[in-house]
Amino acid sequence: MGTPDFAVNSLRALEESGNEVVAVVTQPDREKGRGRRMVPSPIKVLAQERQVPVLQPEKIIDAHFLSGLKDYEPELIVVVAYGQILSKPTLALPRFGCINVHASLLPKYRGAAPIQWAIIKGEESTGVTIMQMYEGMDTGEILLQKEISIAPEDSLETLNDRLSRLGANALLETLKLLKQGKLRAEAQDSSQASYAPRLSKKDGEINWGEGAGEINNLIRGMTPWPGAFTYLEGKTLKIFGAKVIEKKAGSQPGIITRISPQGLEVATGDGSLLITEVQLESKRRMAVADFLRGYRVEEGEELGKSNVKCQSSKFKQNPKLK
Repeated sequence: MGTPDFAVNSLRALEESGNEVVAVVTQPDREKGRGRRMVPSPIKVLAQERQVPVLQPEKIIDAHFLSGLKDYEPELIVVVAYGQILSKPTLALPRFGCINVHASLLPKYRGAAPIQWAIIKGEESTGVTIMQMYEGMDTGEILLQKEISIAPEDSLETLNDRLSRLGANALLETLKLLKQGKLRAEAQDSSQASYAPRLSKKDGEINWGEGAGEINNLIRGMTPWPGAFTYLEGKTLKIFGAKVIEKKAGSQPGIITRISPQGLEVATGDGSLLITEVQLESKRRMAVADFLRGYRVEEGEELGKSNVKCQSSKFKQNPKLK
């Protein structure tokens, strides 16, 4: 059971390790893009390539779906970022129960967005947990854990890929121990639990009164989705790349203090931030050096004001860039 890119490596590992994947359960196809066309999940695409039966219930508690799932007589259900909470009848169905590949070192960061929150909170390390599943939210016994460092330049995109591969390897190790009868479960210490709730677009709005380090962590944790953002002359400006500058800002938070081909230097509540990659509302993502060739930005302008009327002279696009 899985849906996004993060789950693909685990399914591929199961398929290529000689384990029999009798069926794949994933979310229904969803509308995406400006054309609103129906798009299958990455897990469905891989399953169809491998000719594995695909089940896509709108709700996993559906009686018809559960009846069909029983027909496959699974010995084990592996769950990797599926996107729905499993019901008690589903959890009780397989002989060896259900196990989950979770992208954190439980009990830290239980919930839907553990990778994002680990970066946003400035963690220096994270990992994956293979967990026995029960009815609670990520509260089951720990079967195996693997830890990795979070690099200063890691974003959600890069860390997601590394944890996906780590999770697939940890899953195969867990199954090997299970078959050998050597798997040992360890209860979580709930007193040490923290939570990683699902993020929305509004969570990406930058508060320039925070420190440069905290803002940079937000940008990294929100890239590529849902994206950290601010406002420039009333237009939404997404920020995909930034660097902390080790010096005092000397200006009000949100003020652009320096403009160079390397980026826009912006004052924060503690230090300065060099913005290096942006996407202006209705435009493509680009390096700041390219952005500055098409749009006029001046030192002293303030980021973060959503109610400023756009001055056409400020956003006069260079005809050569059209």
